[in-house]
Amino acid sequence: MARLKHQTLRDDGSSYRMGDSPDLEKYEEKLSDSSMEYDRAAVTSCMSASSRDSSGSYQPMLPKSPLTRKNGMELHRPRSRRTIRYLYCALFTTLVVFMLNLVRASWVSSRQLEMGRVNKQPPQPPLWEEFPFLKRYFGGIRSLIPRSENIPEYPSDEEPKTATPNASTQSRAQKPFPKSIAFDPYPDYLSSAYLSQFNGKHECFLDAKSMVRVPQVHYYEGVPTGQPDAITGSQDVLGTRNDICFDRFGRLGPYGYGYSIKRGGTGAGTNGEREGADEMWKTPGNAPEVDYSQVRWAEAQQACIFKNRLRFTTAGDDTSDRVGVSQDHLREKTYSASEKLANRRRSNLTTSESASKKPLPRTAIVIRTWSDHQYSVEDVLYLRSMIAELSLLSGGEYSIHFLVHVKDDNLPIWAEQKIYDRILENALPKEFHGMGVLWSERQMGLVYGGLEESFFRELPVHGVYRSQYMALQYFSHQHPEYDYVWNWEMDVRYTGQWYHLFDRVQQWTRSQPRKGLWERNGRFYVPSVHGTWEDFKQMIRVQTEMGTENPNNVWSGLKASGLDVPGSPQGKSDTPIWGPEAPADMLQLEDDPVPPTTHERDKYEWGVGEEADFITFSPLFDPDGTTWFYVEDVTGYNITQGLPPRRATIGTSSRLSRRLLQTMHRETVLERHHMFTEMWPASVALHHGYKAVYVPHPVYIDRKWPPQYLAGVMNGGRNGASGGARTSVYGGREHNFKGTTWFYDAGFSPNLWRRWLGYKVDNDGGEQEEIAGEGRMCLPGMLLHPVKEVNLVVEGGKRIEDEEPGIAEQPAPEATSD
Repeated sequence: MARLKHQTLRDDGSSYRMGDSPDLEKYEEKLSDSSMEYDRAAVTSCMSASSRDSSGSYQPMLPKSPLTRKNGMELHRPRSRRTIRYLYCALFTTLVVFMLNLVRASWVSSRQLEMGRVNKQPPQPPLWEEFPFLKRYFGGIRSLIPRSENIPEYPSDEEPKTATPNASTQSRAQKPFPKSIAFDPYPDYLSSAYLSQFNGKHECFLDAKSMVRVPQVHYYEGVPTGQPDAITGSQDVLGTRNDICFDRFGRLGPYGYGYSIKRGGTGAGTNGEREGADEMWKTPGNAPEVDYSQVRWAEAQQACIFKNRLRFTTAGDDTSDRVGVSQDHLREKTYSASEKLANRRRSNLTTSESASKKPLPRTAIVIRTWSDHQYSVEDVLYLRSMIAELSLLSGGEYSIHFLVHVKDDNLPIWAEQKIYDRILENALPKEFHGMGVLWSERQMGLVYGGLEESFFRELPVHGVYRSQYMALQYFSHQHPEYDYVWNWEMDVRYTGQWYHLFDRVQQWTRSQPRKGLWERNGRFYVPSVHGTWEDFKQMIRVQTEMGTENPNNVWSGLKASGLDVPGSPQGKSDTPIWGPEAPADMLQLEDDPVPPTTHERDKYEWGVGEEADFITFSPLFDPDGTTWFYVEDVTGYNITQGLPPRRATIGTSSRLSRRLLQTMHRETVLERHHMFTEMWPASVALHHGYKAVYVPHPVYIDRKWPPQYLAGVMNGGRNGASGGARTSVYGGREHNFKGTTWFYDAGFSPNLWRRWLGYKVDNDGGEQEEIAGEGRMCLPGMLLHPVKEVNLVVEGGKRIEDEEPGIAEQPAPEATSD
């Protein structure tokens, strides 16, 4: 038995020992490929070697079903090596193919980025592009009618009357050309009512001998037939004139437009449609054409301020001691003892009567420019108009300065006077020398050191884009004589008279009550939808106290926890802002205003008669929850509990009080706080409870938008405001401003300005159309922004840029200019 245990059978039935070397592979192959009957026979033949081999009782009487035996054995049969090899090969091949696809996808993606997306379908155009263009903005002087008779082309359900086409020959002979009138928006400085409150104003001149008077802007009564009304804002609300219009000769002619360089003009506007252009110089009492080649604006402005020094306050320093201060740098001028004594003797000439009069605040208008800017003839006309109308004709109520950005940070303008003087001399045209102040980003880094550097959107915190107001803060710190400072951009134009605009804005903002002010600041006023200003105020009060069912509220931020979670449950109503809204780590000031009573008990009295600390021409919207790009550009604040309360306004043309500027200065220096340029002053005013006002000035649009739809788009934020939700017009929906006259990248404003100047735009307008049609365009006073690189055709002798360095060369004379 022991011997038989070590034996097995061959295929032919013979046995062999286990120690022998049979053909195992052949055996396994046959075993794996044979049927179950073969397996059973092999087992049976193996058992025949035992003692039971001769026993017939070992065999079953009834054999088992072949199917049953086969299924039972298959359950326990192991996989063959060949099958496993196939599985491994398939898995390896799959991995290789997957990796090759990843490499190919990466290569294709890189190529698409290099070549641009060629297969992607273009996005659908905005809905407003389907609206038709308005045409009556371009009406001429010969179609003027009284404002009360005008049916505006928009917004109106009635069809406007149109002037007779091609009314050139016959109508010109039958109807006389209207006369222009000198525009005088200034107070009656000689009236007893004015002299009972203020000291008298002394006339200012363009020359040192007080011989050359400042000419006045001229206007025409009436408006062109069908002239559209403003879609947002209103002349009626601000109190500006809406029954008159200005053409290019009446507006710019007093500053050298329309006559040759040989006579002291710019040489622009000497050709084209000129009917009635020279009448303004024939008006009795008006100054003759001025030779501006001899004018030095800094000397004229300083002489004007000195003449009228008794009219103004002496905030921070005696005004007479500062008369004649060179504005060429931020450092203060050192006066000798004799100069100070002479100035004090002049100021002691005041009588007891004049000392008892109410002093006027001093205001600076700081025009932001840069050292390598090339000044065109059109730029020069714009700057002359601001200095003449705001400073000289007002008796020094405003002082004009240029805050010049030196982009090369390697120039140590703060350390070397010779470098400073050389750069400043080349930075401005000769006629504006003595009115500039240089600054650089590196200088601001030295003054306002210690700020946390985040490089938000890869921009430095001291850069002009993120921190434009830093230089203005330092300017105010170095010039305490100014109660208010206007930050003004080089690419802003106004078709009306500057003093008229600024004076009405100041009066209107002073009269605004604080109750509901921040809520009104955050909304666009659409007169054709909202009705009167009083109706607009009451509508906002209801929206704030009761909330709205507007679905846009779903996309507003969860204000209570400082989180921005779209769709989170929240209350419908908003808490009105009443007094300071300060973050926890804010610098507390003792003079921050405190409400005299509760919000409910106030009868719209608090704030009336109070000068505004911050005035802006765009809504002060809540950026929280919007898609605005710079909503999180906050530096130095404790944000562990969320971002601090913020407000923002698009554009930096604004007025800031000295109190606000000094608070911003201290917050930056002491607390290391800062925000993005368009958030910074508005947010500081919110934190400290200062009075901030958005001015609803007239803004026009180039297409026929349905007014209700426009109001819904512009006020598409939380509870009918312009901000506070992802559906806000600020951020991803700013394309809706393209057709307006006031936005940082509006397209209508530069086109309208060029057409008004008499040039063709998109093959419309130009000299021939004016001569054959209604004459020159005549527009009401409207702010336009931006207006850049307007190249006027200059003729009539030597060009102005050939005589003075720093003025850009103009193109050769041509029929059109786009």
